[in-house]
Amino acid sequence: MKDLRILFMGTPDFAVATLHKLVEAKYNIVGVITAVDKPAGRGRKLRQSAVKQYAQEVGIPVLQPTNLKDAAFLEELAELKANLQIVVAFRMLPQVVWNMPKYGTFNLHASLLPNYRGAAPINWAIINGEEETGVTTFFIDEKIDTGAIILQNKTTIEKDDTAGTLHDKLMLLGASLVLKTVERIAEGKATSTAQKIEEGTVLRLAPKIHKEDCKINWDLEIEEIYNHIRGLSPYPAAWSILVNDEESFHIKVYASKTEYAKHSNCPGLILSSKKELKVAVADGYIVLEEIQLAGKRRMPIADVLNGLKLSKTAHMA
Repeated sequence: MKDLRILFMGTPDFAVATLHKLVEAKYNIVGVITAVDKPAGRGRKLRQSAVKQYAQEVGIPVLQPTNLKDAAFLEELAELKANLQIVVAFRMLPQVVWNMPKYGTFNLHASLLPNYRGAAPINWAIINGEEETGVTTFFIDEKIDTGAIILQNKTTIEKDDTAGTLHDKLMLLGASLVLKTVERIAEGKATSTAQKIEEGTVLRLAPKIHKEDCKINWDLEIEEIYNHIRGLSPYPAAWSILVNDEESFHIKVYASKTEYAKHSNCPGLILSSKKELKVAVADGYIVLEEIQLAGKRRMPIADVLNGLKLSKTAHMA
C-alpha cells in the first residue's frame, strides 16, 4: 500500500463533494489549491470559493496562487511533498505543476472522454440531445482533457434532466469515481489507457458557453429548442427577446415543456391565456413554465402573466 500525500485542486461546489469523500475516507490531504477570493454581490465583498470554505472547516492548508508558474508558489508547493495531485473543476495546469508528484496528477472530467472535452461538458451533452453521459478520471498531459483514461462511469440523461440536475448527479458519481481511482493508485493497481478516436467518428466538444450560444432560435425543431433550454438551466440560462407591440423585453427561460401539434403559426408567435404561454415552432409549441423578465425575479409563468398583458401579435425574436 502506497503512503499517499494528496494535494487537491478545485474551486466550485462540484469539487467539494470529491474533497469531502477523500476526507471521509481519511486520506492524507496535505493541502488545497483553489481560486483567489473574488468580489461578488452588490457590496462587492470578497467571496471565498466553496472549496476554500470547506478546506478551512476541516483544517486543510489552502493556497491561492494567481500565477501557477510563480517561483515562490512552486517552492511552497514542493514543500508540501505531495506525491499525488487531484484536480476537479480547476484550471489548466503548467507542466511544472502537473509533473511534480511521484504518482502523477489526475483530473475528474464530467463526460465520457474523448467526447465532450472542454469547459462545459454537462451543458453540451444535454443541448446535443445525448441520452447517456458520465465521468472520467485521467492523467493530465500537455493538452486539455486528452490524457490517458484511468476509470469511467456512465449514467443516463433523463428527458427532464437540466444542466442543474445532471450536474448534481455527476458531482456524486464523480466523487465516488475519484475515491475508487485513489484506492487503485494506493494499491499500485491503477492502469491507464490512451484516448482513442475511432476513424470516421465525429468527436463532440464542449467549449465555453458565451451569451450568443444561449439565444433561442425559434426556427429550430421542438426537440432542439427544448434541449437547448434545459441544457442551459439554471445557468447561464437560455434567453430570447419578447416583442409586445412597440415594447420588447429580454427574458431568460428556465423551464419548458413540449407540445407537438400541426399548425400554421409563424415560428416565434406567442399564444397565451391567463395561465399559459406557449411559443409556436415548426412542429408544435414550446410551453414556457418558468421565466425571468429583465430586472425581475425568476417566476412561474402564471405569476408572470398576472402582470403582463400580451397583444395578439406578441412574438419572440
